[in-house]
Amino acid sequence: MGKLDILVHCLAFADKEGLVGDFSAIPKEAFTQALEISTYSLASLTKVAKPLMTEGGSILTLSYLGGVKVIPNYNLMGIAKAGLEMSVRYLASELGPLNIRVNAISAGPIRTLASSAVGGILDMIHHVEQVAPLKRTVTQTEVGNAAAFLCSDLASGITGQVLYVDAGYEIMGM
Repeated sequence: MGKLDILVHCLAFADKEGLVGDFSAIPKEAFTQALEISTYSLASLTKVAKPLMTEGGSILTLSYLGGVKVIPNYNLMGIAKAGLEMSVRYLASELGPLNIRVNAISAGPIRTLASSAVGGILDMIHHVEQVAPLKRTVTQTEVGNAAAFLCSDLASGITGQVLYVDAGYEIMGM
């Protein structure tokens, strides 16, 4: 092979004790593990992908609103996603001269195996359906379509950005 055009990063993990209870009570080991898996892994994978992206390319990761706003039962993952989103910006700055774009998608809550670990996920989904301008949540297909766009030449002028694919939920104040 020897050449890579696209890297999609979708690694995330926080131990259950990092998601519930008081944030200040999260054990250091859980904190370190979540940031290593959910945040540092993007930089680590990028380091390996960079020499293979000889003709430019696109790196994409997945985030969530909990990286910029407090979300109940998200605690440590919010910190990890905040770090991930800042990593997107630093990597975009570093890799831009190589014509490698780095972006993130912040999807609204979707019923998945991973989301089932977040306490109250169904309540979150119903809340988004009531509050979002589109009065619904998004589908995996809609997130996939946004990913295809960001990884394609149609997004050749976009880097260092977080694209919200959440039926407009992120824009709402109350």
